[in-house]
Amino acid sequence: MDYIDTFIKGYQNYASYLWRDITNPSVHSYFYALILISLFFLTLEWIRPWRSDQAKFRKDFWLDCFYMFFNFFLFSLVIYNAASDVFVNLFNDGIIFISGIDLQALNPLRTLPMWAILIIGFVVRDFVQWWTHRLLHRIPALWEYHKVHHSVKEMGFAAHLRYHWMETIVYRFIEYIPLALLGIGLYDFFIIHIFTIIVGHYNHSNISVNGRVTGAILAFSISIVILTHSFDIQLSAIDQLWEQLLLAIVLTALGYFMLGPAMKKIFNHPEMHIWHHALEIPEERKHGVNFGLSLAIWDFLFGTAYIPYEGKDIPLGFPGVEDFPTSFTGQITHGFK
Repeated sequence: MDYIDTFIKGYQNYASYLWRDITNPSVHSYFYALILISLFFLTLEWIRPWRSDQAKFRKDFWLDCFYMFFNFFLFSLVIYNAASDVFVNLFNDGIIFISGIDLQALNPLRTLPMWAILIIGFVVRDFVQWWTHRLLHRIPALWEYHKVHHSVKEMGFAAHLRYHWMETIVYRFIEYIPLALLGIGLYDFFIIHIFTIIVGHYNHSNISVNGRVTGAILAFSISIVILTHSFDIQLSAIDQLWEQLLLAIVLTALGYFMLGPAMKKIFNHPEMHIWHHALEIPEERKHGVNFGLSLAIWDFLFGTAYIPYEGKDIPLGFPGVEDFPTSFTGQITHGFK
């Protein structure tokens, strides 16, 4: 009965949260943050597109936008959030019963500063997701779900949002244990998740910028996280605002000059990720290349990096993509036949 109550409360709590998030816009609103991030990259694509002959609203743009609201909100509202609450409780109860260890009580990072917790959580999660991504390409049953993401014919930031709902279950199931063992909480996860969305939008987008610019953007993003989560921003406190502005400028400059030269070896980027979506790749790499979600270092370390030349105009997809469903319902039910 406790698990039934957990399911019902999980549904009610998420419905209440989503309603508050939509009706009360704020700097901490996930709903509006996702929209603003998307509008930011759409503007960049319009101002300085990498593929200038691509339409402003590329092929299937609106389908991908609907995927954003479905994957990030509707799917959670209908079933995922409540079901995941039940799974987490069942899993933790099983671990306690077998080993006597309470994963929820573990928090080996609790003595570290917030910035260290976020960096460790981000790197560990990205490493786990890199291996999970490889599984999506290696295991035939999982590849059928992953085909939805690879059915994109033209690349743009919104392509990041098109993926089968089963991928959410696979990723969250695999990454739960390492993050729980580290003691990564919901607040930490939220910040990490927002950052990975920004990087994911970037590496799918129809833009091309040099490493110094991306280094500056990364450092500026970090400064925003520090400012919004470490200070009480008061518009009346002029001295405090100047200190915060100075911190943002200094970090952005450091990112431009120090991180810039190495950015495209550390982080995934459009020129690299487009080869992950290439229709044609060498036979010896038939299971895919460039699996990094946010970080590119795993591909360089494990030999899966592949950028033979500038591939901005290469055909995208997979063998047989011309017969793949083009409707939303056809795509989200694919993989079960």
